[in-house]
Amino acid sequence: MVAKESGAWELLLPAAEGPARTRGRRLQSALRDAVRSGRLAPGTRLPSSRALAADLGVSRGLVTEAYEQLTAEGYLRTGRGAGTWVGGAVRAARPTAARDLAPRAARARVDFVPGTPDLSLFPRSAWAAAHRGVLAELPHHALGYPDPRGLPRLRTALAELLVRRRGVVADPERIVVCSGVAQAMTLLGFVLHARGLRTVGVEDPGSPEHASLFASAGLDSVPLPLDDEGLALGPLRARGVRAVVTTPAHQFPYGIGYSARRRAELLDWARSVDGLVIEDDYDGDFRYDRAPVGALQGLDPEHVAYAGSVSKSLAPGLRLGWLIAPERLTEEVVARKRTMDLGNPALDQALLARFVERGDYDRQLRRCQRAYRERRDALRSALERHFPGAEVSGIAAGLHAIVRLPRRWGPQGAFLARAAAAGIALRPLSHYGEADGPGVCLVIGYAHLPPARITEGVRLLAAAAQEAAAAQELDHARVQSTKR
Repeated sequence: MVAKESGAWELLLPAAEGPARTRGRRLQSALRDAVRSGRLAPGTRLPSSRALAADLGVSRGLVTEAYEQLTAEGYLRTGRGAGTWVGGAVRAARPTAARDLAPRAARARVDFVPGTPDLSLFPRSAWAAAHRGVLAELPHHALGYPDPRGLPRLRTALAELLVRRRGVVADPERIVVCSGVAQAMTLLGFVLHARGLRTVGVEDPGSPEHASLFASAGLDSVPLPLDDEGLALGPLRARGVRAVVTTPAHQFPYGIGYSARRRAELLDWARSVDGLVIEDDYDGDFRYDRAPVGALQGLDPEHVAYAGSVSKSLAPGLRLGWLIAPERLTEEVVARKRTMDLGNPALDQALLARFVERGDYDRQLRRCQRAYRERRDALRSALERHFPGAEVSGIAAGLHAIVRLPRRWGPQGAFLARAAAAGIALRPLSHYGEADGPGVCLVIGYAHLPPARITEGVRLLAAAAQEAAAAQELDHARVQSTKR
């Protein structure tokens, strides 16, 4: 007897296909196991005996007998005219809830860890309106597999945006839409590895993510120091690398903008070794006290690969970014993107394109610019009040600041321990690669905190620091007393 397939009851098909003399017993066992395991949850309504028999290709009497037996055992319940459903008395082995391993902010009274924008500023109403508009206008064929480079509409919109705001040389045919800057770096890593490179230079201090992303593509990272103008050229030449990752608009974490001289020297180096500068423009849209600094890529698009995203301007959870590679690398990047994921979701791309075209993205940037400038000013004022003498740098742009405290607040280990005990999450500069110095040097993120929270956080930090300083003085006095 051939069983008819039914997507809802495929779990019972093996029992129904067994030898005739064992079908009834096997069917009962299969139903029983389904209830015990939780595949059939309490309250699940079962089909009628006639319908299930037809689906499985067995006699109705076989199903009726199975229902009656499992009802007697308490696995099923029946009611006159109400059908048959899974009982609630059996303690089924229910699937455990999936864990959420997404990186989250520290559980702290105040979180000064950098790297996150204010997600409450996400333009929900404008985004929802764009979503409705896209669904209304998007043709059916656009929901098929997209061009792995990205929808032409989005690449055109991004090209116009990047030329206007960042001074990028942006041919829509050279833009590849990516799942954020992380995927852009990984794509470039695979392409460079395929071309024979085995090392890539990274800024030190710099973003820890760069090294791990290139490691996933088989490339070793070579830490390269910086000076007051940007990446130091001497060590770059001495280490013999032919590709280097930079954040020239607003170096992370120092916060400096590469000088015009250093930009020119870096491009001269790239030409001399036929190398590649990878520009991570992670927060280049946010400037407060200085003139706009154009992207390095605009000066030499054949020796600079440019990557950016909406992670700081909209939300990192959107996973939308872009990569503009030199022409000699573009087709290899596209081929790698195709094999990696067949392209970003078409609906999300169309939504961002509409958002950019209608001016919503520019409005969002202006809104964030105002909010982040106010928060930057709140941080600076609070530090002046509670930590007089602190040196604050890197705040002319971006979403974080470098804060060097006077030596009386050290040592750094004790300071950080007191801050953690007070529920304040901090990152020292040494977290990003630079060795600990004699004082306390912090990288403070402020964009995700309202001004009042920033002020309160600095006050709490000062109170914790004063406790640490008092404890240190007491220990010193005890040592001196012992010596006497």
